[in-house]
Amino acid sequence: MTTTLDLSALEKGQEILAVDREITRDTLVRYAGASGDFNPIHYNDTAAQAAGLPGVLAHGMLTMGMAIAPLLDALGDPTRVTAYSTRFTNPVVVPADGSVTLHVTATVGSIDQEGRTARIDLTATVDGTAALGRARVTIALPHTPEGSQA
Repeated sequence: MTTTLDLSALEKGQEILAVDREITRDTLVRYAGASGDFNPIHYNDTAAQAAGLPGVLAHGMLTMGMAIAPLLDALGDPTRVTAYSTRFTNPVVVPADGSVTLHVTATVGSIDQEGRTARIDLTATVDGTAALGRARVTIALPHTPEGSQA
C-alpha cells in the first residue's frame, strides 16, 4: 500500500522513501518486449561476454524507470515530475537464475519555495554499488493559499 507524500511538509535532507526492486531475467524480457530493445546483451550470456561485459545487463532505461517508479507512486500524481536526469555509473548485471536487488532511496535535495519546486535526489544501488549517479527529479509543489506561511 502506497501512501501519498505530504508535499507541504518536505524538508531538505529528508529521506522520503527507501525501497528494494527485484530485477530478474523475466523482467528484462518483458522490458525488451515493451521497449523494442532486443539487443542480445540484455538476455544472452554469450553475446554479453563476447561484447566484453561481465554478464547480461539490465537496460539502462529500465533501471532508470525502476528507480523513479516508487517516487511516482508516492507522489500520487506523476504529472508533478517536471524533470528527471541521471548518469549511468555502473551496469546492473542480472543472473541467469534468481534476481538482483536495486535499492532505491529518495532524499529531498533542495526546495525552491519561490518557484514552488523541490529537487529529489535518488540513489539506486546494487550490493552497495551505485547503478545511477546524480539522479535528480524536479517536482512541482502545491501552491499555497494567499497569506499562508507554507
